[in-house]
Amino acid sequence: MKRSGRRSGKPDTKEEILTAARRLFAEHGFESVSVRRIAADAGVDPALIHHYFGTKDDLFLAAIELPIDPGPEIAAALRAGGLEGAGGRLMHTFVSIWDGPHHDKLVAVARTAVSKPAMSLMFRKLFERRIVKTISEVIGDEVDHVHVRANFIGSQIFGIIMTRYILKLEPMASLDAEELAETIGPTIDRYLTMPVEHIAARH
Repeated sequence: MKRSGRRSGKPDTKEEILTAARRLFAEHGFESVSVRRIAADAGVDPALIHHYFGTKDDLFLAAIELPIDPGPEIAAALRAGGLEGAGGRLMHTFVSIWDGPHHDKLVAVARTAVSKPAMSLMFRKLFERRIVKTISEVIGDEVDHVHVRANFIGSQIFGIIMTRYILKLEPMASLDAEELAETIGPTIDRYLTMPVEHIAARH
């Protein structure tokens, strides 16, 4: 028997779940919102959310309409050869994702994120969880103050998104993945190795 007040799946149920998720994620952030709370807001059983979307992470990606999760590919690039050359591998992987088949959708998400306050918060959470957190988890055993370093690297990646894909500044917009990896990779390597004690002590 269905619980009183809860709907089973129907054509518009997925969109109602996504609408509730977007609102709650935007207002309260990813960590503070449970699947149960989203289900209550959408008027469905929590099991229906798992049926349609899987995990809360998967629901978040669907809510922000990101066509690909960059986390696994970034993690694989960092693990491929340790810290040596990690910056180049990371940059090559990131640019390859954004220049790939999901390019138009990724750019659309980024443009929406910088123009709509609610989406900006969701995009920030996505950036923190899928890029900064992934970097922290992968290199955490190899460097100190990993969160500070990961945030510096994240700022470099976000800068690439803005200058290459949103503003399309030259020559940034025309360089290929190899050229960007060779140019920006050493900067990321520096973030991984530079002393950051004076910065980390303040956070």
